[in-house]
Amino acid sequence: MSHARINSRASAGIDAPSVTVEVHISNGLPGFAIVGLPESTVKEAKERVRSALLNSYLTWPDRRITVSLSPAELPKSGARFDLPIALAILAASGQLAADTMHDVECFGELGLDGRVRPCKGLLSAVLAGSRAHKRLIVPAQQRSLLALLPEAKIIGVEDLLTTCSVIKDPKLVPAQSGAQPKGSSASLRPVAHLDGPAIDLEQIAGQLMAKRALGVAAAGGHHLLMTGPPGAGKTLLASCLPQLLPPLADTEIIEIAIIRDLLGLPPAGERPFRSPHHSASPSGLIGGGVQALPGEISLAHRGVLFLDEIAEFPRRTLDLLRQPLENGVIQVTRARGAFTYPADFQLIAAMNPCPCGFAQDPNQPCHCTTDTIRRYQSKLSGPVLDRIDLHVPLERQKSSLLLTGVNPSSPNTLTRDRIQQLRDLQFRRQGSLNAKLAGADLMAACGISKSTTRWLGDTADQLMLSARAIHKVLRVARTLADLRNSVPVEEADLLEALGYRLRQHPASRS
Repeated sequence: MSHARINSRASAGIDAPSVTVEVHISNGLPGFAIVGLPESTVKEAKERVRSALLNSYLTWPDRRITVSLSPAELPKSGARFDLPIALAILAASGQLAADTMHDVECFGELGLDGRVRPCKGLLSAVLAGSRAHKRLIVPAQQRSLLALLPEAKIIGVEDLLTTCSVIKDPKLVPAQSGAQPKGSSASLRPVAHLDGPAIDLEQIAGQLMAKRALGVAAAGGHHLLMTGPPGAGKTLLASCLPQLLPPLADTEIIEIAIIRDLLGLPPAGERPFRSPHHSASPSGLIGGGVQALPGEISLAHRGVLFLDEIAEFPRRTLDLLRQPLENGVIQVTRARGAFTYPADFQLIAAMNPCPCGFAQDPNQPCHCTTDTIRRYQSKLSGPVLDRIDLHVPLERQKSSLLLTGVNPSSPNTLTRDRIQQLRDLQFRRQGSLNAKLAGADLMAACGISKSTTRWLGDTADQLMLSARAIHKVLRVARTLADLRNSVPVEEADLLEALGYRLRQHPASRS
């Protein structure tokens, strides 16, 4: 037989479209051609596949070999197509039976000695292949990780000869089922993995207002901006948030693992805590580059994105956060296509009130002029500030409080278990966190009286709040009412929520 085909999958963001690898061997001068929009790494497969076949004691056909990667309009990149190309050549040259490969999808880079090496971005491909009920041949080094996906039938192979044996006799190496008991993804939860430091909120001295706001943010999924002088504890407070958030569900673990796998990172069993430097490029923060890879906001999916010294970030870069803050996704458009990555994160931002940091400090003189302070604060555009629910000022704590170790606990301090209960309540009531409520669902969930509605309308007009700001106030007030175990949102909840909104800087208020 001079023609054969085998299935594989390409990488297109977090998607894995099906690719059919076809090989035709014909008479004529010996040659090797790959068609179907292959990139450089795919074109280089010729030499790797040829050496792998010869070093595995298999025959390389000295004839004209044409490899087609279909669909032709889909760009193909990476070395994952080495193994399917080699198997299709063997089937087309009669060394393998082509009819044994119809229910197989395979991936893997070939070494010159015939070994099968791991590849990046296979999690999404294996997930798609398992949904198509295919047997999946993958590098043995990645089998234990990939087999954790639900109902995935994984065959891990060490080299090309082992792969040929599996193709010839499927019973020789039985498919390993990756199905896990419901609610169990223990193997995806590393014993020690955390992108940020593990800090207990109770270990932080003072800052009762900030602790209260952090608990509200954790309970309702709200974004938070902390403003204060250097050393007030902004970074320390932000690092506590992952410890307050409930553990990840199995589906969330897989979502995060797929994103990290695209960048060659190991899976994370805890909620991510990403803290990019203010010198990060727009593509590093949002995603992009030549390969249109995910950025920091996607790596923070289902976790926390902490922007320390947010005013030091370029304004153009911060404005790119508008879409993900509003929709929980980011679309990266490049010449090779448009890719949508999940970016459902909680933003925790921190900044100084001025370049020197002491504009609001009663004990430390500020040397910045009014114009300097205004320019510094205006680096955060009104639309970005409008998307942040809670604005909290911090003050430097007294030395006696820090040195004596006496830490007065707040009666409103929340635990992870209590936050889990509050989030479960929100999902039972409206199917989402309070921070995601919108439109009629928001008004129905709040259940405020007519008199309170009129009062809020008059107050919003006096304060010149935007429509988005009014909705933010209602969402925060709904969370505050939940903290009190109250069904309707009352005026006291709205007053506290308005207090958090009005803490934005006059120089940047929209």
